[in-house]
Amino acid sequence: MSDLVLVTGASGYVAGHVIQELLGQGYRVRGTVRSAARAADVAALLPGIELVEADLGADAGWAEAVAGCRYVLHTASPFPSDAPEHEDDLIRPAVDGTLRVLRAAAAGGVERVVVTSSIAAIQAGHEGRLLTEADWSDLAACEAYPKSKTLAERAAWDFAAEHPELELAVINPGMIIGPVLRAEAGTSVDGIRALLAGGMPGVPRLNFATVDVRDLAVAHRLAMETPGAAGNRYICAGDSISFPEMARLLASRYQVPTRALPDWLVRLSAAFNADARTAVRYLGRKETVSADKARRELNWTMRPVADSLLDTADSLVRFGLVPAPKPARAAAA
Repeated sequence: MSDLVLVTGASGYVAGHVIQELLGQGYRVRGTVRSAARAADVAALLPGIELVEADLGADAGWAEAVAGCRYVLHTASPFPSDAPEHEDDLIRPAVDGTLRVLRAAAAGGVERVVVTSSIAAIQAGHEGRLLTEADWSDLAACEAYPKSKTLAERAAWDFAAEHPELELAVINPGMIIGPVLRAEAGTSVDGIRALLAGGMPGVPRLNFATVDVRDLAVAHRLAMETPGAAGNRYICAGDSISFPEMARLLASRYQVPTRALPDWLVRLSAAFNADARTAVRYLGRKETVSADKARRELNWTMRPVADSLLDTADSLVRFGLVPAPKPARAAAA
């Protein structure tokens, strides 16, 4: 009988792809949902999964969730589109939820936990050089989200040091793109959705290191399976790409704005536009990270970013998450 794997936050964007990857590789998969109301939708999308109710904000259900599992993949974590009013509104759930999962895993005899962190736990406060897994974000330079990811991952490593019987590996993805699995899109694909939806006069000059959610799912499985992955963190992200470059790639199939907006205009727009306020936080930043360790130790590979972007766009259109955009050929007519 195949090993049983628990995936937290089974209704999530990343979790859905991780679960598909595991089921495709012959694993038995149990997933957590915050409420029974979500179970039917998840079960319909991911046939073959067992679902249990467990909320990261409460202890109830976690002992049952990990029972009989060899592995736990902890993918669930808050990722808001706007900064919270108080940073602890984001930090406490991230830290406490991670520790809750780890405590249950240790008590339940789980062999290994793979935690989904972020390059946000690596790059804050560091500019102008290539960053690796040896780097950690400077808390003094962090806004709420990177601080939550940094503190949650630090807490996970501290817990693992105190519980050597529990193996820990961490995945640090960049901006996650790739196809959505249902008529529900997470925050990470909001930029692509905004481009397709129209109404933007141009594209802000933002830069991100991206990863396809399908490749990220494979990385989680490899970090779970590879003996030497225990005790390691792995950056999963490609070269930095700008939003104008993304727009030009999307323009091969869809009519989208491609003109780069000057930074001053984005800052001016932030006074009355929520998307612009989010964009301002990233102006002038360039994400330069190395995924060499994941390639070398996990034998992990990434697909071309153009394929990821177009597959993302196609899925958003297919599920009706954006008004049907005009095809590229119509723009040239």
